[in-house]
Amino acid sequence: MHPTLPLLQNSEFPAIERISLDTVQVNLGYLCNQRCLHCHVNAGPDRKELMDEKTIAQVLAFLRQSKAKTLDLTGGAPELNPYFRSLVSQARQLGCRVIDRCNLTVLNESGQEDLVDFLLTHQVEVTASLPCYLEENVDAQRGKGVFASSLSALERLNKAGYGMEGSGLILNLVYNPQGAELPPPQSILEHDYKKLLKEKYNVDFNSLFTITNMPIKRFGSTLVSKGCFDDYINLLKESSRFENLDAVMCKSLISIDWQGYIYDCDFNQMLELPIRNKTEKKMHISQANAAALIQRKIAVADHCYACTAGQGSSCGGAFEA
Repeated sequence: MHPTLPLLQNSEFPAIERISLDTVQVNLGYLCNQRCLHCHVNAGPDRKELMDEKTIAQVLAFLRQSKAKTLDLTGGAPELNPYFRSLVSQARQLGCRVIDRCNLTVLNESGQEDLVDFLLTHQVEVTASLPCYLEENVDAQRGKGVFASSLSALERLNKAGYGMEGSGLILNLVYNPQGAELPPPQSILEHDYKKLLKEKYNVDFNSLFTITNMPIKRFGSTLVSKGCFDDYINLLKESSRFENLDAVMCKSLISIDWQGYIYDCDFNQMLELPIRNKTEKKMHISQANAAALIQRKIAVADHCYACTAGQGSSCGGAFEA
């Protein structure tokens, strides 16, 4: 795999700092039942990295002292971590809103037959990857049969009440472009998704999030191999809008890797750009003080233009309606 950090570091991206700490995003490991072309984590079925029980306890201790409102769980497939359910249940007891970034097909894996019931019981928000409403596009990006499996999972979630009007059970979908291009306008694409999925498959959901592909890890390496890495970076830079800086997610979020080290965002985590302590060592969640993480300078490089290009992009979708 081609390293991309050396291609991103000589950057003129504006300096920014964290102004609050509302969300703690936790990567529970790189194990996944899929291997997607756009994956910025390089996750897959052969990955062994998983957060252990001790680090889970340290994350919970940080949630208590930080009083962060949201725990955002990602991976890999976060549900495949053996301590996923314990973390979710304890975080909910603390009063945290919990988001599960679900690839949908994990709901059909052996041993996960009761996962929908668990998510329902704990009122977990589901943010689910479905990079297109066309079967051929999804299978091309994520693997043969993924679209059909995803629809089966969506049907189960709908049956439990997820995405249904008035249920209070949040089901959001996530769109990624197929290649080196910006997402279309989120509101227009959401309308198309809702219309087609309802008419053709009788599937409902709450909102669609469009996320710009990051030029790092598997996707970034593919761009290098195809000789279009620089073209994509130039597209991001030319499309960047200064006003989007106010809404970038790193201003109110930290990201924790499977070993417990802290980063400004999930993308910096994948580039190994950690938050450092006073001795310039990587800061661990067990050592962190929430107040000291606010008004800290955020590590930036050229990949940050993906968050400010066009309508903006974050784990919560575009900044504009």
